[in-house]
Amino acid sequence: MTRPLEEDCTLQFLKFDDEEGRDTFWHSSAHILGLAMEHYFGGNLCYGPPIKDGFFYDMEMGDRHVSEEDFKTLESLATKATKAKYPFQRLIVSKENLLRMFQENPFKQRLIKERIQEAATTVYRCGPLIDLCHGPHIRNTGQIKAFWVHKCSSTYWEGKADAETLQRVYAVSFPDKKMLKDHKELLAEAAKRDHRKIGREQELFFFHDLSPGSCFFLPRGARIYRTLMEMIREQYIKRGFSEVVTPNIFNKNLWETSGHWQHYQENIFSFEVEKEIFAMKPMNCPSHCIMFGHRKRSYRELPLRFADFGVLHRNELSGALTGLTRVRRFQQDDAHIFCEPEQIEEEIKGCLDFLNEVYGIFGFEFELHLSTRPEKYLGEIEVWNRAESALESALNSCGHPWSINPGDGAFYGPKIDIKVTDALRRQHQVRPLCCSGERDLWASPLRMFAILCEHTGGKWPFWLSPRQAIVIPVAPQYNEYAKEVQAFFHLKDYAIDIDDSTATQLQKKVRNACVAHYNFIFVVGDSEANHKTVNVRTRDGQLRGTLGLC
Repeated sequence: MTRPLEEDCTLQFLKFDDEEGRDTFWHSSAHILGLAMEHYFGGNLCYGPPIKDGFFYDMEMGDRHVSEEDFKTLESLATKATKAKYPFQRLIVSKENLLRMFQENPFKQRLIKERIQEAATTVYRCGPLIDLCHGPHIRNTGQIKAFWVHKCSSTYWEGKADAETLQRVYAVSFPDKKMLKDHKELLAEAAKRDHRKIGREQELFFFHDLSPGSCFFLPRGARIYRTLMEMIREQYIKRGFSEVVTPNIFNKNLWETSGHWQHYQENIFSFEVEKEIFAMKPMNCPSHCIMFGHRKRSYRELPLRFADFGVLHRNELSGALTGLTRVRRFQQDDAHIFCEPEQIEEEIKGCLDFLNEVYGIFGFEFELHLSTRPEKYLGEIEVWNRAESALESALNSCGHPWSINPGDGAFYGPKIDIKVTDALRRQHQVRPLCCSGERDLWASPLRMFAILCEHTGGKWPFWLSPRQAIVIPVAPQYNEYAKEVQAFFHLKDYAIDIDDSTATQLQKKVRNACVAHYNFIFVVGDSEANHKTVNVRTRDGQLRGTLGLC
C-alpha cells in the first residue's frame, strides 16, 4: 500500500475476506512468527509460507525441540511486535550482498545460491528481522490484532527424509479478535467431526503399522464405501461411460514414455522382475492410453469414455500420511474421454452436469475456476486457444458462476478447478476437469468418504448410513420378534442392528441409539409382535408412529 506505482496498471484493493488478501495477511504474519522464533530460540530460520488455515515457520535449532510450553512465549513476542507497528520495508539487494547478509544461515545460503538466478532480489525488513521474500505484505504489523500459536511438529528440509530435521511452528492471525474467537470455535467443531475420530467411534475403518497409508474398512465402513461406488457406477452408465479394468503393474518403459518416471519417480513403488524394473501404477492415464491405442480407431467411435476404479499406489512420505485424505493405497472414480476437438465443449458440459447432480445429492456448494495457459506449456498456441474457448463456452452454459485463474493451467492443457465447501464452510480442492480428457469427480472415494464424514458429522443420510435402524425389544420375550424384524429388512439390504441387552433400561437404549446416530429406532413389544409392526422413532428422538412389515 505504501509502494509508489511505477507504471500504468490495474488497481484492485483486497481485504481479508479475499483469498489473495488473506494470503498476504498471513504471509506477513509469518514474518512476525519468524521474528519471535529467532529471538526466542536463536536457530536458523528456513521457510515461512501462508497455508490454508494460517501459516507456519520452519527453523533448524540443533537438539532443541519446540513444545506447547513455548507457545505462550512466542505469542507474547509476536503481540509485542504487532503493538510496535513495524512497517514492512522492501529492499532490493544484490546476490553478493545477500550471501554476506545471511552468511551465518546455511539454509538461506542454499536458497540464494540455488534459487536466485537474477543479479539482485528482494528482502523485507520487519523490525529487527530481515528475510528473503518476494512479497507483497501488509503496511505494518499493527494491522494484526489477534495472533495464536497452536501447533508444532518436526519436519525435514524441503520435505526430504535424508535432509536436516527442522522444527515447524504453526500459527494463525486475524485483523479482529472476534475472528480469532470464531476460528477457535470452528476448530473445536471440526475436531468433533474429524473423520478419524468418527471412524473409530462408529467402527468404520482403521490403519495399521504393518501397511502404512492403507485403509482397513470394517463392515460398516465398507458398506458406505460400496454405496458411494455404486452411486458413481450408476451415473457412469447413465452418462455413457464404459467401465474398464487395467493392470496394477507396468514396465518402467511406460512411465518413462508418459514422463512420470522423470518427474514423479520418488512417489512410485518400483521393484525388479527378471532384471527389468516394474512399478505399481500411481494413476490410470497411461493405461487408458494403451487401451485406446491397442488397435486402430474410427472417428465414429468417438467420443470414447473409459471409467476405471482400479487400485492405485503412491509412495507418500510416512510423515505426510493423514487419515483417508493422504494415503498410499487408494482408488479413484477415474475417467478419460477420447474425443475430437469439436466434441470437447459438449463433453465438458456433460461433465459439469455430472458434477452438479452428484454434489447436489450431498448438498455441497462448489466453485468453478477456469485455469488458462501457463508460461511454460506444451503444444501449439492455436490448440490452446481452441481448448480454452471450448471450456469457457461450456462454463457459460452450465448456469453456475465461475472465475478465471490466469496462467494456472496444467502444462499440457487448460483445466476447470473445483472447490467444494462443506458444512463448516471449509473449502476442499478436488481433482479438476482437464482438457486432456481427464474427469475425476472426487479425486478418490476415500477422500470423499472423509469429506462426507466431516460434512455430516457422522449423521449419515439414510441411503448411505451404515446404521440405518436398530430394533429394541421392550423385554426379553420379544427378542425373537426383533430378530424377525431384522431378517425382514436384511432381505431388502438395509443395515439393521438389534439391542437385546438386559442390563440397560429402555429409555437408556433409545438414548444410546440416538447418540450412535441410527437413522431410525424400532421399538417392539406385545402390540408390535401381534400386528407385525414396529414403533418408529428418529435419531433426534421424535416419535413417527408405526410401520408395518408387509
